[in-house]
Amino acid sequence: MAELKYISGFGNECSSEDPRCPGSLPEGQNNPQVCPYNLYAEQLSGSAFTCPRSTNKRSWLYRILPSVSHKPFESIDEGHVTHNWDEVDPDPNQLRWKPFEIPKASQKKVDFVSGLHTLCGAGDIKSNNGLAIHIFLCNTSMENRCFYNSDGDFLIVPQKGNLLIYTEFGKMLVQPNEICVIQRGMRFSIDVFEETRGYILEVYGVHFELPDLGPIGANGLANPRDFLIPIAWYEDRQVPGGYTVINKYQGKLFAAKQDVSPFNVVAWHGNYTPYKYNLKNFMVINSVAFDHADPSIFTVLTALRRPARSSWHLRGLPMAPWHLCLNHL
Repeated sequence: MAELKYISGFGNECSSEDPRCPGSLPEGQNNPQVCPYNLYAEQLSGSAFTCPRSTNKRSWLYRILPSVSHKPFESIDEGHVTHNWDEVDPDPNQLRWKPFEIPKASQKKVDFVSGLHTLCGAGDIKSNNGLAIHIFLCNTSMENRCFYNSDGDFLIVPQKGNLLIYTEFGKMLVQPNEICVIQRGMRFSIDVFEETRGYILEVYGVHFELPDLGPIGANGLANPRDFLIPIAWYEDRQVPGGYTVINKYQGKLFAAKQDVSPFNVVAWHGNYTPYKYNLKNFMVINSVAFDHADPSIFTVLTALRRPARSSWHLRGLPMAPWHLCLNHL
């Protein structure tokens, strides 16, 4: 597979068009009456239209067919996801899980969706407030199937095996020691090359952002330029047997059929995109003279509850206390 290219930056206003269709990105306006190449313009919103500009998230996608070109959704029973935390008896003890066993492909084919398992969570998915932690395990790729989450953002952490993730914005290769975020409403499909396992943090009602640095200053921790956004890529592919679109909505899974691949976005622009990050690029801050600093110094991304601005989650990066400082003046 050829090396994938990316756009660098976090939360930037970006634009991209597939080089096979030069000029496919409209100039000077978002929604012309006739788009180049007779494409369809759609806006994908990650926030309310009227929220402050600093928190406004949206992207314009220019695609071969509208995303609503599918049959009605129907409820399906697949995977092992849940959101009914009140049905679980509370337990104040510290709990640990052994690694989930990955089924052998020769015995049972399991892809990303059918291999989803919810471990724990908090809050209320219907009021758009809370989080869930899942584990995924799979031994086969999602063939003519894609998934999108109407409930929240997925932060995906592969632990074993590489993930080739197809999104409406382009392709990402995510390996162990990397993380990726696929935000609410974005369709994606995952190809795997071996038995694969990993973790997912799902947040409702908020998006991940970089933490404030405070007295650290202007630089440190996760640098914005190290976050990578896919470039536009599309496939104009008919699927006679039907392509399955799976939606997670209020904690339940639904599926709809369509005749074409959903990854038909030829060009896009905006600041609401999927992205990935290599944890090896994290600049560690730690104590020098004595004692241990709080674990929040290892924050890569955070999800803040507004207006109280309390944090739902700190994505910690463990680092040995004797880690040496290398390659500097």
